[in-house]
Amino acid sequence: MNLEKYELAGDELEIVKYPDPVLSKKASEVTDFGPGLQKLVKDMLFTMYHAPGIGLAAPQVGQSLRLFVLDVEYDREEMTNSRGEDDWKLSNFNPKVFINPVLTGNSGTTTYEEGCLSVPGVYEEVKRYQAVHVKYQNLKGEFEEMEADDMLSICIQHENDHLEGIVFIERLSNLKKNFYKKKMAKEKAAR
Repeated sequence: MNLEKYELAGDELEIVKYPDPVLSKKASEVTDFGPGLQKLVKDMLFTMYHAPGIGLAAPQVGQSLRLFVLDVEYDREEMTNSRGEDDWKLSNFNPKVFINPVLTGNSGTTTYEEGCLSVPGVYEEVKRYQAVHVKYQNLKGEFEEMEADDMLSICIQHENDHLEGIVFIERLSNLKKNFYKKKMAKEKAAR
């Protein structure tokens, strides 16, 4: 993977797959802003970019903590690497880290086709707020807030759901939700 103009090094973490119990558990507040948190965030960003995805919550890597990372702006270009394998060239990074986020306002509605690194191969239309206001802490533990709309708003809501123990298929109709739950249970049993 070619990470242009960005020193992104870290350990790739295993992404937990639905229906792992950690994905349905409400995550705990982050209270320690020390080196362990810094490493976890760095590893989560590395894992997210490598997947490649646009967001990743701590429960998705087996850590039941109120933390997620995202980058809805970076560029991904398919390429062939020097070994002749399909790969990605990534550039224009703008990572964001949300620790102990709280959605404090919203407006409008939109529908967007979402996917999830913990539910590979599933893409469905999900109704979300078009804009949200979020308060959170940064890596130093300082409080910040922002208004987000469009793709950034959708991603914040999707990742924040993970912190509440909600995977996006829980937001689908009962028919679709049951279909995917049965399908994934069969796939897990076949492994």
